[in-house]
Amino acid sequence: MNATDLRAKTPDELRDELSNLKKEHFNLRFQAATNQLENTAQMRTARRSAARVKTILNQKAAEAAAE
Repeated sequence: MNATDLRAKTPDELRDELSNLKKEHFNLRFQAATNQLENTAQMRTARRSAARVKTILNQKAAEAAAE
């Protein structure tokens, strides 16, 4: 998911997306620990997507505080 799609979402939707990404990352870590993970790049994309969502949430919070 790219940043322009995320900026169009509301903060509540972003929090839900962040929750889903954290759950996905947890499951991927669990699969990696049990040697069931086939594509290790999924961990990286999940982690970076979560960071992207957090960044946009912080930007939206800063905009709201500035108003």
